[in-house]
Amino acid sequence: MLPDAAPRLARHRVFHSHDPEETRAFLRRKDYTFDVRSRPAGQLYARINAVYMSGMYIGYLDYGGVPVELRPSVARSDHLVQLPIRGHLVARLGSEEVDCSPDCAAIASPTRERCRFISSAGSARIQIALTQAALNGQLTALLGEPPRAPLDFAPAMDLRAGYGRSLAQYVLMAVADLERADSVLLNPITMSMFEQFIMSGLLLSHPHTHSEALRRRERPLGPRDVKRVTEYLRAHLDAPVMLADLVRISGVPGRTLFKHFRDTMGVSPIRYLRNARFQRAREALVRAGPEDSVTAIATKWGFNHLGRFSVEYRERFGESPSQTARRHSRA
Repeated sequence: MLPDAAPRLARHRVFHSHDPEETRAFLRRKDYTFDVRSRPAGQLYARINAVYMSGMYIGYLDYGGVPVELRPSVARSDHLVQLPIRGHLVARLGSEEVDCSPDCAAIASPTRERCRFISSAGSARIQIALTQAALNGQLTALLGEPPRAPLDFAPAMDLRAGYGRSLAQYVLMAVADLERADSVLLNPITMSMFEQFIMSGLLLSHPHTHSEALRRRERPLGPRDVKRVTEYLRAHLDAPVMLADLVRISGVPGRTLFKHFRDTMGVSPIRYLRNARFQRAREALVRAGPEDSVTAIATKWGFNHLGRFSVEYRERFGESPSQTARRHSRA
């Protein structure tokens, strides 16, 4: 469940306005039709804040004290996940209607025609937009072959339990991190991992037209396949690693890769990569000279948030990063 909240992502302001015509013109450029449903005592205040990534964006939408309706045009080909944090939203997705609240989200797939989102006065929501190309690329990697039919998600998602609750909690944590000046998610490596986490989670955990195909098991991952993957991961610790790269290296679909890599190594490929990056950061701290800062070393290996890096580093190695550097410098 998503709690009631003040405006989010304020550091990433995209558009703010009290003017209906100005709001309508801005959203028209984004391929939306915008209408104020009625004019009660409340006042329109459109607030759109967002962070854009390579294959998705995460945004905060709030239209103040009036109910509004948005209709994405057929020119938009992205999948739109609506996570209400305040008030009520009705999502009409083709022939289906989803009553959204902080307990229930909606997913609009581009295969559904005549989509519209009707939000109540005073409501606000987080919207995640995933491009069709990025999701199809991730689905191709998981399947091991291009999908033979369009991707269409089940339109309703329960946020009170299971995957829906986990997604909501993770997204809120990510939004809170993005509100910081030193956000770890603004690091290209972490941003790439975040995108893949969101896309893989949706494809593996929420029902859609290819769920049954993803449940089917393919050939197991052999020791040589695992070795190729681990060697590739270690050779690319300082760069974003895509699931499609691991599928190409291993020669098996992504879902099979996740399962058998975990069975063999005890962790997922992403956790293996994070563990290896921490180990490489420690090695750099051991070798650090007086001119090498902890911040520069952490950032090099994909850790932008120094506070969180230091906490996890201490949990892993029993001392702070600065203690490692000082101790070995004295030695």
